Amino acid sequence: MTSDEALRTNRLVFYADDVEKFDAELDTFLELSKARCALLVDREGHLVTRRGEPVKTSLESIAALIAGSFAATQEMARLLGETEFSILFHQGQRDSIQLQLVGERTLLAILFDGRTNLGLVRFYAQETAKRIHGLLSAISQENRQANLSEEFGTSAEDALDELF
Repeated sequence: MTSDEALRTNRLVFYADDVEKFDAELDTFLELSKARCALLVDREGHLVTRRGEPVKTSLESIAALIAGSFAATQEMARLLGETEFSILFHQGQRDSIQLQLVGERTLLAILFDGRTNLGLVRFYAQETAKRIHGLLSAISQENRQANLSEEFGTSAEDALDELF
């Protein structure tokens, strides 16, 4: 089975009401944590949803880079003898980002600045990740068909190619 076929077979299918539930969880998280923005991204680099302040660049590129960064760090963890690093944190002069694995196939990316702190973000992100994981588990138990095009698996790669 090719990687594109595997993606089509194993892909979670989200309906509008699923995304509304994710959005409600992210909205609550943003209100409590005072973070700027939260993105839910699958491990292949496809954006599921975004809440909070707008991102000033291509969301497709950001989602692909989030997934790529997480994948690279997972390989580093493996080389160091760890099973995985489930939370990553990058601090900039003005903005910071936390990437967190939710379940096995989804990443929660949180952008925040000086209006909050890492402790609040981490505390509320843990609770939010648990609730989103519960939603994802329920969705994965349903028999949903993914009718994805042949090109689906290359869209994240194309976004990265355009960026660089």
